[in-house]
Amino acid sequence: MFIFHRAPGRLGLALLLGAALSACSFLEPYRVPVVQGNVVTREQVEALRPGMSRIQARDILGTPLLTSVFHADRWDYVFTLKRQGMEPQARRVTLYFKGEVLERFEADALPSETEFVASLGRQAEPKVPVLEAALEKLQEFPAPAPVPPAQALPPLPASYPPLEPATR
Repeated sequence: MFIFHRAPGRLGLALLLGAALSACSFLEPYRVPVVQGNVVTREQVEALRPGMSRIQARDILGTPLLTSVFHADRWDYVFTLKRQGMEPQARRVTLYFKGEVLERFEADALPSETEFVASLGRQAEPKVPVLEAALEKLQEFPAPAPVPPAQALPPLPASYPPLEPATR
C-alpha cells in the first residue's frame, strides 16, 4: 500500500497502458495494400493473335513479369492484389512463342478495364461545383489592362565568347 501511495501517477499510467493494450485486441492494425505484377485486362488479351511477333505482344501487354532462362519461349504475366478485408486477387497470362512468333496463349478469367477499376473500390470523387458567374457579377470586376505590343528583340551576336578562358 505504501508504494501506491507514493506514486499515484505511476499507477494511473500502468492502468492506462493496460487499457490501451486490451483495446488493441478489438482493433485490427492497418495493412498496406500490396500490388504486384502486370495488370492485364480482357481487352488486351483479345488483341493478341497467334503469329504476332514478340515485340507486338510486348507492345500490347507490356514487359512480362517473369521470363525464365530455362523457358525462353514462354512469358508469364502475373498479377496479385492483397488488400485488408478483401479476398486476394491473382491472375495469370502465359504466352508461348515458337522462335520469334506467338504460337498460343493461356489466360485466367480476366476482368475488363472498367470492371478492374470498379473492383479497386475507390471512393467516388467529390462533385466539383460548376464555376459560373452571372453577367452582373463579372461586370463588377475592372477590365483587364491592355497588353502592350511585343517589342522586337535585338539580333543575336555573330559569335559567342569561349566557354573556358584562354590559357597563356
